[in-house]
Amino acid sequence: MVFEFHLPDIGEGVAEGEVVKWLVKEGAEVEENQPLVEIMTDKVNVEIPSPKKGTVLRLKAKEGEVVKVGQTLLVIGEKGEQTVTTTSTPLAAEAPMSAPAKAQVVTSAPLTSVPKRSQEILATPATRKLARDLGVDLSLLQGTGPGGRITDEDVQRFKNSAVRSVTVAVPTLGKAGSEERIPMRGIRRKIAERMVKSKHTAAHVTHVDEVDMTEIVQLREKSKESAEKRGVKLTYLPFIIKALIPALKQYPYANATLDDESEEIILKKYYNIGLATNTEQGLIVPVVKDADHKSITQLADEIARLSEKARAGELTLDEIQGSTFTITNVGSIGGVFATPIINYPEVAILGVHKITKRPVVRDNQIVIRDMTYLSLSFDHRVLDGALAAEFMNVIKQYLEDPKLLLLETD
Repeated sequence: MVFEFHLPDIGEGVAEGEVVKWLVKEGAEVEENQPLVEIMTDKVNVEIPSPKKGTVLRLKAKEGEVVKVGQTLLVIGEKGEQTVTTTSTPLAAEAPMSAPAKAQVVTSAPLTSVPKRSQEILATPATRKLARDLGVDLSLLQGTGPGGRITDEDVQRFKNSAVRSVTVAVPTLGKAGSEERIPMRGIRRKIAERMVKSKHTAAHVTHVDEVDMTEIVQLREKSKESAEKRGVKLTYLPFIIKALIPALKQYPYANATLDDESEEIILKKYYNIGLATNTEQGLIVPVVKDADHKSITQLADEIARLSEKARAGELTLDEIQGSTFTITNVGSIGGVFATPIINYPEVAILGVHKITKRPVVRDNQIVIRDMTYLSLSFDHRVLDGALAAEFMNVIKQYLEDPKLLLLETD
């Protein structure tokens, strides 16, 4: 009997995934629980096992294609059995309520000839701004959000569909064989989507502060040997996280997310710190959960564990979800300072940069100190500039006087 296997609900909040690699071919015999396909969702690759034994009659999605939860992945049956062509649209009964339906897009005629809807257009200010930036007429879309509200995804999907329907002749500028085209798939595609959404949605502003890290440098040097005996590699990041926590507690609007659909600011009473990590596959953000309850050595151990799993491509969905604030550390690479992009829907991200010895004035004397820059990119819709500066002052206070860190509960 022919059996259509649909993309299952992989995890909380996951509505779609990208087919990274098929592990079987049409005509192949498969056993129950045998891996069928590798799906990437939220920057994590998951192998989907077969629910039953049989023959793969047809693969219904191509590698690189994004499929919705509930959409048909492949058809399994008896060898020689005929398949019936059906729509690959996700079934409403099988897709979770949180998974948005695909926006209706008319591509059979020029966009200018599509009749406009007469009813009121429902969309948040952020979505309207995105539509203006992309040149999309909201009256041409059918919203998939609550009550027919048009979402950012509807706008982006409409724009992408319109672009695909137009063929443009592009002149060849390079010599034959001097260029290489690489499909934008997997993690790189997901990063691109996240960055564009963040830049088109959040009102980005960056505040930069100079911090004297001399005391922290000395404390780390004194503690390195003891940490190594316990099998812990002690970097500067645990100290920065410990200094960050009291700042987040004093300024809860920095430890928040913004729900554009409901137009609500959600203050988080827990402290899960995302760590932007560079890997061969791209930028991954594993999350240190409940960072306020961990000691410096515990943080160091957790950071090392998550970084190793990220670079090996072994992170689970739970390990990359639930962050309330993100840190991006480029100090080991170089540069003076940068303006990081917010990990949307969070409202702020802290950039940590290289510590260098510089001459500074202390008590009217020029002395050599270990200095660094910290850059805070924040969403000006939620945080004002004065509040962001005060927030950074707290971090600076704790880093320049690390004895204060000892007063914080581990």
